[in-house]
Amino acid sequence: MTQLPKEVLESQKVALESLMTFQTSVFSGFEKLVDLNLKVMKASIEESSQKAQDAMGIKDVQEVVAMSSSMVQPSAEKAMAYSRHVYDIVTSVQAELSKLAEGKLAETQKTVHEAVEQLTRNAPQGSESAVAMLKSSMAQAGAAYDSMTKAAKQAAEVAEKNVTAAANATFKAATDAAEAAGKTARGTRSKTA
Repeated sequence: MTQLPKEVLESQKVALESLMTFQTSVFSGFEKLVDLNLKVMKASIEESSQKAQDAMGIKDVQEVVAMSSSMVQPSAEKAMAYSRHVYDIVTSVQAELSKLAEGKLAETQKTVHEAVEQLTRNAPQGSESAVAMLKSSMAQAGAAYDSMTKAAKQAAEVAEKNVTAAANATFKAATDAAEAAGKTARGTRSKTA
């Protein structure tokens, strides 16, 4: 009788530790996002100040076109870098949480397996078919979980490849636009010269 409360208390302790680990992982990711955003805001303020000072010195239309075309590519690069940092942070938090969940699931499966083994040893005569069916059901559930885990990991890999491909395509489009704007600015300067 005293064994059950000890098991319940131990189970509660493990659950609390798991919750604390989960919260720590999520908070760490949030902290990284806040830090990234503060750095981006500081850099943006400094850059805006510099661009404003540069704009005050503009004397003609060609300089306006040159300045605006020179800002397109760096802005696209910064947006891509920011998106990549956010993606990396979110992915690392997700990986930590997945490891935590997988560890707890493995622990739970082990506990259930041990309980079934204990039940098997103490099962009354003639219940072998029910025990075999229970073990078979557990094996099928484990196989289904493994299949779902593999599918989820494959989906995450495909999503990451798609994000990378989209990011590269966006960066190329921004680079092409910056080059086109630069050619237009050079063409405008040569016509007025």
